[in-house]
Amino acid sequence: MFKSNIQKRLEKYVKAYFKNHPEVILVVVSGSVGKTSTKVAIATILSERFRVRLHEGNHNDVLSSPLAILGVEYPKNIRNVWEWRRAFMEAKQRIKAPTDVDVVVQELGSDRIGQVPHFGTYLHPDIAVVAAVSAEHMEFFKTLDNVAAEELSVANFSELALINKDDIDGIYAKHLKNAAINTYGTSASAEYHFISMDNAAKEGNVGLFYAPELSDPMPAAIKLIGEHTLRPIIAALAVGIKLGMDTSELTQGLTNIRPLSGRMNSLKGIKNSLIIDDTYNSSPLAAESSLRVLYQLLVPQRIVVFGDMNELGKTSEAEHKALGHLCDPNELSWVITVGPQSEKFLAPAAKANGCQVKSFQNALLAGAFVRSVIADGSAVLFKGSQGGIYLEEAVKAVLHSAKDESQLVRQSPDWMIKKNEFFSKFS
Repeated sequence: MFKSNIQKRLEKYVKAYFKNHPEVILVVVSGSVGKTSTKVAIATILSERFRVRLHEGNHNDVLSSPLAILGVEYPKNIRNVWEWRRAFMEAKQRIKAPTDVDVVVQELGSDRIGQVPHFGTYLHPDIAVVAAVSAEHMEFFKTLDNVAAEELSVANFSELALINKDDIDGIYAKHLKNAAINTYGTSASAEYHFISMDNAAKEGNVGLFYAPELSDPMPAAIKLIGEHTLRPIIAALAVGIKLGMDTSELTQGLTNIRPLSGRMNSLKGIKNSLIIDDTYNSSPLAAESSLRVLYQLLVPQRIVVFGDMNELGKTSEAEHKALGHLCDPNELSWVITVGPQSEKFLAPAAKANGCQVKSFQNALLAGAFVRSVIADGSAVLFKGSQGGIYLEEAVKAVLHSAKDESQLVRQSPDWMIKKNEFFSKFS
């Protein structure tokens, strides 16, 4: 009851905010994976022209989303009545105060059926971006069709929507009722797309951005590795064009694009190695995409470290096995796993392919092993989830400089206390 009352009150404040400030544009992002990367990319591009409100964390649930939209700090103790009173007072001030932003960019999350559609009861976004439909929280959703219905529902309560054509199967178009829909991606069949002309995997991508509004394609340099990392940027460019930005503004915005911590971030490792830090989270689609990037690198040795993909429910066995079957012994010197699901299902599938495989109970042991086998000029991909995996701690073992630890995810004092308690169980 306590949470429900707070939620209703926050939603009321958000409705009042947009009623009092109808000039403020609302852009929302949903999807199984890639929400935060897409949200940050959109905000980065739009900041070249607009005043943008963005919460860079993953505040995307029923309580944190309204506060993020209003620009109000989320209570550290959600059971503290006084902290909520402070939040309510700040929300009221936002409603009454003069407009301080032009655009609000907000991600909308869901871990069970009905949460994204509920946002439509009090939000009417100007633009919705749907980043992907893939396996997520399958213990609740059960089927991919249910996931698709959930994530695509945002398009139906928004003025217009941009749909990732590469990572959303066309069969799910049945869930779309809004006619004002465009597609984006790295496929030329998408209305907004990017064609890479020089994919130097270690440096990024140089190519051309195409859009219906442009008479000629726009030259673009994107300092991110991996084809799948381009899609959030393409979405951001599409949103920018929809909101009237010109190519000079878009080009300048691209210069400010940087990889986010734990999301395909390139770091310098020991022995002149390249570390691909993709430790923020893991899902079947994201893990497969990351692995394919590793395969593209022209290096003498490739190592992949996979942590369990969490929240897959009954699909966990099949998804971990499928990822193991993608491990190619001709491309990989080592396949290293962390966590019981990866050891039980992914590792045997990779071994059956002929890969050299080693499994560990925790990330610290895995990091020490990588350090012992890494060769000069290697490339190492770390791909893992949050709960019970924490592969960012394995990355520390092979960083060239401890100074780069600040670029890793979950390094705040609170997180380190939590992780130290977790790893102490293995000592």
